[in-house]
Amino acid sequence: MTVRDQLLDAAARLYAEAGYRGTTTRRIALEAGVNEITIFRHFGSKDALMREAILRAGSSPSSQLLPDTPREPLRELREWARGHIAQLRERRSLIRTCMGEIEEHPGIFSAHNSPPAVAAAALSRYLRRLRETGMAKAPFDETAASAMLIGALFADAMGRDIMPGLYRNESDEAVEQYVQLFLRGLGVGRRRSAGS
Repeated sequence: MTVRDQLLDAAARLYAEAGYRGTTTRRIALEAGVNEITIFRHFGSKDALMREAILRAGSSPSSQLLPDTPREPLRELREWARGHIAQLRERRSLIRTCMGEIEEHPGIFSAHNSPPAVAAAALSRYLRRLRETGMAKAPFDETAASAMLIGALFADAMGRDIMPGLYRNESDEAVEQYVQLFLRGLGVGRRRSAGS
């Protein structure tokens, strides 16, 4: 692991635990096992380090699981959703800290290439291809549809431990239900009747 990687990992880990103020450059350097000046040589500022650390810690390969050509939407979206929610759960502390501090420190969060934006764009492209291939029969806006599924997965990942009464079914069962309901709403698997 390079010094840069050590600094990024230390910064993300400390930020998830202690927030922006508690994640001092001194603590990051100590955690990474380097001199504090090394942070500034590699990143220039604490904000630049934090921005890169949060982006890297939040990056998710699940957006790459969706195929270019949809063949089995239920299986493909189920696998994608399971990977996406697993990533969210793994980074739950970091995400919660980010949500609590975004207004105070907006400069350390990237809206354009953030993990949620990347995941939403990949899902939107997949949904567009579902419609173009005729597999999705209902009219829908792919941006709104992707926000809906990602929102359900996000709410489950962030809320399951604090609102257990709301999430009574097992996690895998819930993901299966989200995907099935979602595809049903898009008209995937629905046959057109003679009158439609």
